Amino acid sequence: MGIRYKKIDHVQLAAPAGSEDQARKFYGQILAMQEVPKPANLAKRGGVWFQCGTNQVHIGIQNEFSPAVKAHPAFEVENLEELQQKLTEQNISIKDDDLLEGAERFYVNDPFGNRLEFLKWKK
Repeated sequence: MGIRYKKIDHVQLAAPAGSEDQARKFYGQILAMQEVPKPANLAKRGGVWFQCGTNQVHIGIQNEFSPAVKAHPAFEVENLEELQQKLTEQNISIKDDDLLEGAERFYVNDPFGNRLEFLKWKK
């Protein structure tokens, strides 16, 4: 029968201890992702979870934190220009990239230094 993958359920990014409010501001308010409750048995670990389309982004607390500066999730966004404008208005540094043929994309770092890619496929 073989292995058949359905989708990626979630991506976990690390953040330093005590950074949940910063994560809520960036992922919840600026990126407009909906916060979802963590299961009670995992909530005691800290961190915060967000819904992103049909997937989730989990911000996990890591005691000896170091950001993912190369590895990154990529988010496909319908209104990429609107997101880019919102990030610019929040003084978030954007790195444009035109190396992926057939796509418009850019990178930002979250408040903890993790790299994030946002893209829109050209039709």
